Amino acid sequence: MSFHVDIGHCSERGHRPHNEDFAAAWQAPPQEAARGLIAAVADGVSAGGHGRAAAQTAVISLVTDFPAVPATWETTVALDRLIGAHNAWLADHNRRRSDDASGLSTLTALVLQGQTWTVAHVGDTRAWLLRDGELICLTQDHALDHPDLRSQLTRALGLEDTVRVDFHQGALQVGDVMLLTSDGVHGVLKQRQLAQALATAGTAQAVSEGIVQAALTAGSHDNVTALVVQVRGLASQRLDDAVLQGRQLPAAPRWKVGEVIDGYTITALVADTGVHRLYQARDNDSRALVALKTLHESRAADPEERAMLAHEAWLGQTVTERQAQGFVRVRPQRSPSAFYVVFDWHSGATLEQMLVEGRRFSVDEVVAGALAMARALGRLHRQRVVHRDVKPANLHLADDGQWRLLDLGVAVSGNEPESVRSLHAGTPSYMNPEQWEEGGQADAMSDLFALGVTLYRWLSGRLPYGEIEPYQTMRYRRDPVPPSRVRPEVPIWLDHVVLKAVARDRRLRFETAEELVLALERGASRPLAAPTATPLVARDPTAMWKIALAVSLAFNGLLVVWLLFLPR
Repeated sequence: MSFHVDIGHCSERGHRPHNEDFAAAWQAPPQEAARGLIAAVADGVSAGGHGRAAAQTAVISLVTDFPAVPATWETTVALDRLIGAHNAWLADHNRRRSDDASGLSTLTALVLQGQTWTVAHVGDTRAWLLRDGELICLTQDHALDHPDLRSQLTRALGLEDTVRVDFHQGALQVGDVMLLTSDGVHGVLKQRQLAQALATAGTAQAVSEGIVQAALTAGSHDNVTALVVQVRGLASQRLDDAVLQGRQLPAAPRWKVGEVIDGYTITALVADTGVHRLYQARDNDSRALVALKTLHESRAADPEERAMLAHEAWLGQTVTERQAQGFVRVRPQRSPSAFYVVFDWHSGATLEQMLVEGRRFSVDEVVAGALAMARALGRLHRQRVVHRDVKPANLHLADDGQWRLLDLGVAVSGNEPESVRSLHAGTPSYMNPEQWEEGGQADAMSDLFALGVTLYRWLSGRLPYGEIEPYQTMRYRRDPVPPSRVRPEVPIWLDHVVLKAVARDRRLRFETAEELVLALERGASRPLAAPTATPLVARDPTAMWKIALAVSLAFNGLLVVWLLFLPR
């Protein structure tokens, strides 16, 4: 079912000389329906005549910036950061004014995504929900609780450097009607009157205009604003929906070549890991090749495995929502009869396969591939996603000449199931020292270290710290040898980039993918400084004790010889 709503809003100045209310809404285009919509109403506070500007900038900045936040951000986190940033700007702007005039504003924002509504609220504007004929107020006014002082706000945008935002969330249903109002409306119209107005037949625009006119007729002396959202259909592309679908759909059986499933004809079994099966198939409508990923029947009944595959599908679709370059696009489902995920098909081979087969890459080819993968990781990290298993087996060069990062199965996004979060993911030889020696969690810098190890092997055919096993201790006893020592055509500037990427000390590595991209792009024109050798004590904290023990043993040995064998 597609996400479908009707939105309408109306705002009048009433008996005031100026209208200091402001309202706006944004709805995602059909191809990005999972982003839903955002609507907001603000009521400027008349402090020196700048309330209108405060209300307008608050709404416009929120409605404009919200569609640009990473799709992996939780809704309340995105709203809190955007509102907090605007509040800080507005407070600083008020503080810098020389005419003692300031602009303050209330704000109530509504976000609808998938099957959930979210409200962010500051001040005395309100959000309402009409369901099954009952109207519920979703917010609480931030104003003094006194009949004569109700216009005195205890919270407002621009009042202080930080603002505390109230958040409310709930399940969304088809037929729900959401309403945002300024105090010029709910200050004169009772809840029963608002419920009757929302229940009347008509478009959302007509209903909002009717509410505003009713408030003016009731004698409102303030600006009056109403924004109405009528929910007629829900999107089904959010993670919660994917997880629910994963629980409800039957497990995919072992398919045979030639079998047709939901419009896809199986053409080959590509891989069977005992956990997943990967098939090549052909879309019977477009004739394009696709990849179908299913759970092995031995794991198909495990709810955690189903949740992990659902998260991988959602994450892949989210990451490639606007641009698929550097990743394999996940295709939306079309009434599936079983639980599986559909990916674009790209012929080619992984870097691991090519290295094992003995393919030798030129330095320019390695740099180009590393740049593509660093840019892909940068896109991933900007969406607060950590891959956690970057290695040659997950770097794929397709026949179209494009490098792509594979396998988001163990990636963490902040929305992953607990089973994914608690999984000690990664390949030992590509994991950064902090995860082994300090029990640290994987982060963006872990991905960059793994890419650095991959780049080192890509150039030299070796691993910087050798093959590492999970049970091994003292894994990082020596500094890596520069790749140019193994392969003389590697330039010195690239030596410095690679050694910085795999430095044992976290503080010496690249902090962001963008920093690594810049170093690779600049190359010899602006080379990095040569890395310093890691002190022995840092590589082996017990080294001093070992040296002291050796000196002590030697001294005692000499003393024994002197006492027993030398003449006195």
